[in-house]
Amino acid sequence: MTSDVSNENLPGTDRAGQITPSPLPLPPPPPQELYSIVSQVGEGTFGKVYKARNAVTGVHVALKRIRMEAERDGFPVTAMREIKLLQSLRHENIVRLYEMMVSNGNVYMVFEYMDHDLTGILSQTQFSFTDANLKSLCQQMLAGLAYLHHKGVIHRDIKGSNILVNNRGELKLADFGLARFYQKRRRSDYTNRVITLWYRPPELLYGATVYGPEVDMWSAGCIMLELFTKKPVFQGNDEIHQLDVIFKILGTPTTERWPGVTELPWFELVKPKEVIPNHFRGLFQKWMSPAALDLAEQLLDYEPSRRISAVQALDAPYFTQEDPPAVLPTDLSSLEGEWHELETKRERAKKKRKTEGPGQA
Repeated sequence: MTSDVSNENLPGTDRAGQITPSPLPLPPPPPQELYSIVSQVGEGTFGKVYKARNAVTGVHVALKRIRMEAERDGFPVTAMREIKLLQSLRHENIVRLYEMMVSNGNVYMVFEYMDHDLTGILSQTQFSFTDANLKSLCQQMLAGLAYLHHKGVIHRDIKGSNILVNNRGELKLADFGLARFYQKRRRSDYTNRVITLWYRPPELLYGATVYGPEVDMWSAGCIMLELFTKKPVFQGNDEIHQLDVIFKILGTPTTERWPGVTELPWFELVKPKEVIPNHFRGLFQKWMSPAALDLAEQLLDYEPSRRISAVQALDAPYFTQEDPPAVLPTDLSSLEGEWHELETKRERAKKKRKTEGPGQA
């Protein structure tokens, strides 16, 4: 087949039709060839997350596929918000967004790959974190939050599966699908249907809609306890039960401990039926040092305005005065396999099927 177009004006050829070096860089290979998917590693707020390998560099990345179900309405606003937000963030404790990619009608966010998430890694039994490692993980989480809050961002979904850890022991906050910018001087009205139930602060469970970064600090307190006990501490089945679980550990709130509690929208509906004392220190002292308990207690203060900030928390005696000093858990490199919440759930389901045996519902 011949072409009517002469070579004369085509870039990259001379008058004799010989190919000359092109001044333009070669286009990258098509996305489906650039990345080969290795496995699914998670389920984000708004789409599946895959481990993939870059065919050119051999480097692993995380591909987060953006659900396009509502395609007729254009690109999902939630995804657009997350992308915009992530592009404005650059910190060693925040997961890095490399680029955006479109392949076969699917839109992907391309992230640096992290080997594990906190939920997965706390479920493994191959090795145990030292007190110095736990201190480092806690410090890195708080450093990530301090940066976010300094940039005027509330994460609103801090939980084990959104806290990623690589084999070098570096921790990074991820999944900004629910994150919002907030104004430090003027508190905004938001939905209280955010933050996974087990990590949701009591003011949101009582219907508060005006809040700021202190909601993330409650979640950080829950994570701190989880680091030491290896499992989520406040495991409620629904909002009312969640408050119940919190009260059984921290005691029922009083107007001394939480001055504005009776003014909250749903207080009358779900006010405590009995007075329960605070059992917090007695329950956790077998896992945590006095300085660690002090910090956790300040993160889990009922009164949102008294809850310690991330910057203040990093200056707590637990980090600045108490031995041992924080040490990165670099031994993670010896861990077999990769540990994510997804595998943990699958393992749990497998064990459940085994114990129930064939023929049982």
